[in-house]
Amino acid sequence: MVFHLDTDLPRELAPLAWLVGRWEGAGVVGYPTIESVHFGQEVEVTHDGRPFLEWQSRTWLLDDAGAKVRPLATEVGFWRPVEEGQVELLLAHPSGIVELYYGTAEPAKIELRTDSVLRSPYAKEYNAGSRLYGLVNSNLMWAMDMAAVGQSLQSHVSAELKRVA
Repeated sequence: MVFHLDTDLPRELAPLAWLVGRWEGAGVVGYPTIESVHFGQEVEVTHDGRPFLEWQSRTWLLDDAGAKVRPLATEVGFWRPVEEGQVELLLAHPSGIVELYYGTAEPAKIELRTDSVLRSPYAKEYNAGSRLYGLVNSNLMWAMDMAAVGQSLQSHVSAELKRVA
């Protein structure tokens, strides 16, 4: 699939333009402190003409047949290109966590690490994360490593999403 840059998309967003759209798919979440499970995900990436993208992600637990069981994680935020090839991702979670990621954007690949994590006194311990996003065979592939609840940075979640109309 060839992505044509929207005429109203600011030039600064060109390295992130491939993210724009609605994506759906599934993945696996696990960690030493939780059992691995399959989840469904819906991501919507939009823009309003200003030089940032809006991000909204919803996930839900899937049963063995692939049916929705219950909501899991939700995150909202913004992608901001800052300097040549550099990008920020600001995310807020209803669990009382706010993250600021910083990294590099290349054609169809984004690598990020947390620059800072802010937690409510009532949020679970979460200290750091890294994320990798890529456009592979027209699908959005992503993975996240996490350091939390006394564990070092290690694999936590990954998914493959297809663009939907």
